[in-house]
Amino acid sequence: MSRVTPLDAIEPARPVGPTDRRALRETLRAAGVADTYYRIEGVHEPAPTPPDFLYLRSDPDGSAGIWETGVYERGVHQAIARHAHESDACAHLLRLLS
Repeated sequence: MSRVTPLDAIEPARPVGPTDRRALRETLRAAGVADTYYRIEGVHEPAPTPPDFLYLRSDPDGSAGIWETGVYERGVHQAIARHAHESDACAHLLRLLS
């Protein structure tokens, strides 16, 4: 009889693609995504600030190691998702912009 590993014991697969914000910026630039479509905290912060864009930033509530992806529209940040890993947040923003 073979042993079955419980699903919660399996390490989730890490996303394929950019694993940090700088790599994500380079990937988006190479893909020709317009600079005004997105903001990546500490890496790509267009000035003047566009009226609306997708974003990736560290948790605004100060939770260490938490990343947020969302939409900025009419002066308001609206979170779409929160991520425990920077690489997950990068993969999510890349999917949103692809």
